[in-house]
Amino acid sequence: MTAFPGGVYAITPETDDTARLLAQVEAALLGGVAAVQYRDKSGDIARRHEQASELVALCRRFGVPLIVNDDLRLADLCDADGVHLGRDDGSLREARIILGPKKFIGASCYQSLDLAQAAQAAGADYVAFGSFFASPTKPQAPRASLELLRDAGPAIHVPLVAIGGITLANAPSLLDAGADSLAVLSALFDATDVRAAAHDLNQLFETESEQ
Repeated sequence: MTAFPGGVYAITPETDDTARLLAQVEAALLGGVAAVQYRDKSGDIARRHEQASELVALCRRFGVPLIVNDDLRLADLCDADGVHLGRDDGSLREARIILGPKKFIGASCYQSLDLAQAAQAAGADYVAFGSFFASPTKPQAPRASLELLRDAGPAIHVPLVAIGGITLANAPSLLDAGADSLAVLSALFDATDVRAAAHDLNQLFETESEQ
């Protein structure tokens, strides 16, 4: 199994406009995002299944993994490329048994290196820390520090994902501290030109790799 890709990790906005969602994600893919996470907390099971299935098909065309947030059953049903689980979303080991060895399993580790080490031991393919900055989607979320990323570098041997209020202006500090991937929602999907926003964020990784 290949490692979870570094780069821009697009987190989808919640919407009942499936056509617009697909158009926005396609624009992000054209802009070079490395992975997409489908996040929808609504109780509309039919909509969630339709959107996730459509996004899996779209991302496959680009060779980019589609990860389902918080819902192991949905990830399995729509043959997504993986699942992302928070602290209360079930067991990483159970997810591995259900999805098999070739799917990605990510874990939210918030502001805790201990949680990240436990997730790594349980077989997570990447760990996510945050929120690093004030986020429009979760404005009250506790903050993670850049020091946490620096400390995680030697201790964690799977990719490190940073999330929370990430913009083109503050992203370089996260990359400098050791983030492999940047999970972005508002800076991408609230942009007037989603493709251009994805391209600009993606360029940060190109610059980083040249240094």
